[in-house]
Amino acid sequence: MGISRGDRRTAVASYTIGKRDDFGRMSTEAGQETRERVAELRKAIRRHDRAYYVEDRPVIPDVEYDRLFHELRELEREHPELVTPDSPTRRVGGAPLDKFETVEHDAPMLSLDSSQDEEALRRFDERLRQFLGDESITYMVEPKLDGLSIELIYEEGTLLRAATRGDGLRGEDVTANVRTIRTVPLRLREDDRPAPARIALRGEVVISTAAFAELNERLINEGKEPFANPRNSAAGSIRQLDPGLASERPLEVFVYDVLAVDGVSFASQTQVRAALRAWGLRLAERVERVQGVDGVLEYFAGLEADRDDLPVEIDGCVIKLDDIPAREELGTTSHHPRWAFAYKFPPRVEVTRIVRIVPSVGRTGVVTPVAFMEPVEIGGVTVTRATLHNPEEVARKDIREGDRVRVQRAGDVIPQVVERIEEEGHERSEPFRMPEACPSCGTELVPSGPRVHCPNGFGCAAQLAGRIRHFASRQGLDIEGLGEETARQFVAEDVVERLPDIFELTAGGLEKLEGFAETSANNLVEAIERASHTELSRLLYGLGIPEVGATVAVGLAGHFRTMEAVRNADAEALTEVEGIGPVMVARIRAFFDEPHNVENLDRILAHVEIAEVEVAPSGGPLDGKTFVFTGGLDAMSRTEAKERVEALGARATGSVSKNTDYVVAGEDPGTKLAKAEKLGVTVLDEAAFLDLLEDAEAENGDD
Repeated sequence: MGISRGDRRTAVASYTIGKRDDFGRMSTEAGQETRERVAELRKAIRRHDRAYYVEDRPVIPDVEYDRLFHELRELEREHPELVTPDSPTRRVGGAPLDKFETVEHDAPMLSLDSSQDEEALRRFDERLRQFLGDESITYMVEPKLDGLSIELIYEEGTLLRAATRGDGLRGEDVTANVRTIRTVPLRLREDDRPAPARIALRGEVVISTAAFAELNERLINEGKEPFANPRNSAAGSIRQLDPGLASERPLEVFVYDVLAVDGVSFASQTQVRAALRAWGLRLAERVERVQGVDGVLEYFAGLEADRDDLPVEIDGCVIKLDDIPAREELGTTSHHPRWAFAYKFPPRVEVTRIVRIVPSVGRTGVVTPVAFMEPVEIGGVTVTRATLHNPEEVARKDIREGDRVRVQRAGDVIPQVVERIEEEGHERSEPFRMPEACPSCGTELVPSGPRVHCPNGFGCAAQLAGRIRHFASRQGLDIEGLGEETARQFVAEDVVERLPDIFELTAGGLEKLEGFAETSANNLVEAIERASHTELSRLLYGLGIPEVGATVAVGLAGHFRTMEAVRNADAEALTEVEGIGPVMVARIRAFFDEPHNVENLDRILAHVEIAEVEVAPSGGPLDGKTFVFTGGLDAMSRTEAKERVEALGARATGSVSKNTDYVVAGEDPGTKLAKAEKLGVTVLDEAAFLDLLEDAEAENGDD
């Protein structure tokens, strides 16, 4: 997966380019010849970078590469007007940043539905086969890299921006750091395939296991804290505010998907990989096309057998439908695409002892037993506590304080207690009992299925502290300086008794609290004032409405456009929002119907100013019309079809209701067609839709 420059192999190759005198110096002719020489040098260096960093087949020795690079740098120093952003000399350097800016992704970066259960994988395959009507499906399977997800945007072939995944809709702009990574081309290769006008790619930032060991050894020798695992080192390195420091870390980026692209379409994931490779991007190896779930399982078994010998950390494999038009028909939920699945390796398991079991109150009031344990390292991470899920789980496994237990990191992330280990002669403590009253506020706990929860809502200190943190989080109102410790302090000292109290804090009042001085108090009050001018999606997320994460919040805001419309929407209206089903509808409606929530929301709205939601210009020929698409279209993708009707003033939704004006039924339509016919909604085939679209666009042009 890469070799150090010190070990770079020397190969016989022709690497002399350009005109030189008898002493190997450049001719001193200015003007066009200098420009041509600079272009030749850049092309040669990019070619060698690709051969060395992307293809692992270096073709010139280090000394010659350095000579080419030095010559280019000197020419650019003498002729600064020739410097371009995509020059290889622009890769390293840059002044340290004060902070990372938050940017919106070109398309949502969704997570994946995942499981370690073979039955879950088979159910995924069965759903796709039933939907597509195929006996066997062609999948693209690839290693699931355990790194940091990244978005790369290229315009006219030049790297424009790189951003972390963040909440899936917005991430941190880490362009300066990503530019230092040699496996990321600053300019796409166009020898075999032209670059699109704009393309957003998704990849993974990783550090190989060998480079990770060398990095940790260097950090220890320098007296610094080593990283816990390769994933943490990659994430920490890419988020260095000083690009110079990031450039010293052995980062690599593997690109694996196209998020959005202008003017280019792909029929399959196979075509996507061919295009990515042609553009000079680094791709993961051991990627295969397989038939059906049996092909997936055979691939998975081979990958798992070789897991410890692979050059980078992986935690399973990703299964993707190879057919991209079929993907568009399947669509996505608010959390994950329906056409992809992550099949995880069994978790790593270690043995330790439970010191104590403590009931922990979460933001939503659920009280969860948490085991505090003797420290144990699992897969490179030191674990000191793990969830016991609920009282029934504790009783079923008979877990008690002092017990010796097996602990696993589920999906290599969340620590869980698997089972108790029998110890002959060990005197056990009393069985764990959940308290009858909330450990935070004393309110009597209420059973809720296998769990118990505190019904005190905003009146419970632990819940209130969690709500404050959530409200002020980056995806919420983004109140800088209002983190976990400050939230707990505000609740403990009765500074904030209800969420709206945040907006009534004063610098003078804060200065009386421990840990606050004049500057920090003023900074927090100013941050709250800035946050009071917010977006509807941020406020919806910050309120902590059950089932409403960042993606759903954006969907609600875009659909309803005002808080009043959201809070008054009935079940049928909520169902029209893409990704919202009956369970989510019930939870959302219950939140807005609860009197305490109504009171708190009214008080919050008295303090905040919500920016107007940007919408497509109204007044178009299709203004007020609602479209739903089902089945595949020959003339365009469903995404393009939605964009075109929205540009004409219409709205495209994911669910059919009595308020739907048109259902466009393409090839192999789904259940939406039957629902449309049942409700008497007008159904258009592709030809009728194209006629309607042509007439509307002609009318729009006349206007």
